[in-house]
Amino acid sequence: MAVRILSFSYRYAEQIFNSKLSLKTELEDVIYASCADLSILTRPNFNKILDEKFLQKEWTRQAPVFTNDIDAYAKLDFLKERVGVEVQFGHSSFIGIDLLKFQIASYSNLDRIDFGVYICTTKNMQKYLTKQFDLNWEGSLTFEKVKNYLPHIKSAIQVPVYLIGIDV
Repeated sequence: MAVRILSFSYRYAEQIFNSKLSLKTELEDVIYASCADLSILTRPNFNKILDEKFLQKEWTRQAPVFTNDIDAYAKLDFLKERVGVEVQFGHSSFIGIDLLKFQIASYSNLDRIDFGVYICTTKNMQKYLTKQFDLNWEGSLTFEKVKNYLPHIKSAIQVPVYLIGIDV
């Protein structure tokens, strides 16, 4: 089964990302390379594989959102060339926290990112992994949930967000 990438552009994130086309292509390559063997994509393993692939491409892992050590627990999963990335295969309750990290890193005098990229799987991908390989994706956040959620928080999250859904 072939993997494909779905996307949703919030606040013109796609146009901004297209201005960094080589970085966008690199990020997509990381996702496709991480999906080489779907049978091993448990949530923790998928995170581990993505982590390895991003590091190979010299992305900074666990980049602090704040510039001081006081709030060092607030971190972006990956950062490169002012693009912040969050990968979320966990519960949907993490949406707000993840998006708030983008907002803080972009505004609040931090000016560390131009936009955020939020990566998750689609409902279809989760069903496929569960049905074909008996992997537990129950309760995981989906691309569809985030896509529906973003417009409702437009007054709170003003940073552009490029949403990626990994699909089959």
